[in-house]
Amino acid sequence: MLIDEIKKLLQNYNGSLEEKKDTYKFETVIAERKSFLSRKKLMYIIKFKIDDIHRKFIFSEMLKETGFGLSSSAGDDEMSSGFTFKTYKTKQGFGAPTEGTIEEQSNLFGQKYSYKFDFKVIREKIKQIAQQNGYEFEYKIWF
Repeated sequence: MLIDEIKKLLQNYNGSLEEKKDTYKFETVIAERKSFLSRKKLMYIIKFKIDDIHRKFIFSEMLKETGFGLSSSAGDDEMSSGFTFKTYKTKQGFGAPTEGTIEEQSNLFGQKYSYKFDFKVIREKIKQIAQQNGYEFEYKIWF
């Protein structure tokens, strides 16, 4: 069964998979930064939906940065406490994977984090599994 193969693949990425109605969401931490009294994480998130009636596998991905603790603005000596949350979304064009956009996100986050996570590999593996099970793979912005 398609979902069982996807679940088996995602087990290799040390994340969590949850299902709401007919939509699945997978999250994994790909990088983390810790400093005095603060912590930030960079997460790779996949959402997908399996449309059995039309034999479509609808796929979306994004990077998300979350953090909490003490932080300061550049050039500001005052410290402020609180929770910060920043999300970057990919943009889609003509149904093609947004490698350029997610690569741009990766480059942006790469200035703050050190990680080696290849988004294309996981996307291609999922695409192959979907197609081998007779589903059309559709890349879509969804978040």
